[in-house]
Amino acid sequence: MSNNSTQQHTFANPGPSALIGLVMACFCLFAINTGKVEGTAAPVLACWMVGGGLLQYAAGLMELRNGDQKGGNTFFVFGAFLMFANALSLMTKYLLAQHGMPFDARIEGWAWLGITSCIILWTPAFLRKSNAILCTMVVVLDVTLILISLVDMAVIDKATYGPISGWALLIIGILGIYLTGAITVNEAFDRAVLPIPGPVLKDK
Repeated sequence: MSNNSTQQHTFANPGPSALIGLVMACFCLFAINTGKVEGTAAPVLACWMVGGGLLQYAAGLMELRNGDQKGGNTFFVFGAFLMFANALSLMTKYLLAQHGMPFDARIEGWAWLGITSCIILWTPAFLRKSNAILCTMVVVLDVTLILISLVDMAVIDKATYGPISGWALLIIGILGIYLTGAITVNEAFDRAVLPIPGPVLKDK
């Protein structure tokens, strides 16, 4: 995820595979939030989230080893919370509901609120150091996480704002598809076959 071409890398760029994990999560959560699939899909989705989490963690380790603090930490956060914790949460809520056991899922909204606040504070680093496509994904993610936090906290109506967050996740996923393809193809051909615009905030 780093744009520093002079940086000495120990590993090749793990970003494309990690982006595929993010694309998978965004598409599946879009389907859940917009009612394309039933809530009973949760246990199956949890399994896929574990796979995505493994990609995110592996990519995070490689990015940190390559000296990219921003990319490495972002992959760890996504792996830990968007993937692994979300997988455990989906499975737990499903099993509790199946057994008629009460639970207050609003606690998840408070958890997401804290994570969202941190990611919003990280956003200027992406605007300065990452390509414009990834910057757009992060900005849309900021808005999406705010909606998810407030919906989970029951502050705003899920029926109204859940689908909005779902469509926003789909946008992130589509941008991720292009970016993972562009990075992989451009590296294979040693030229910009698929254009990737530079950072939003540039040096004067």
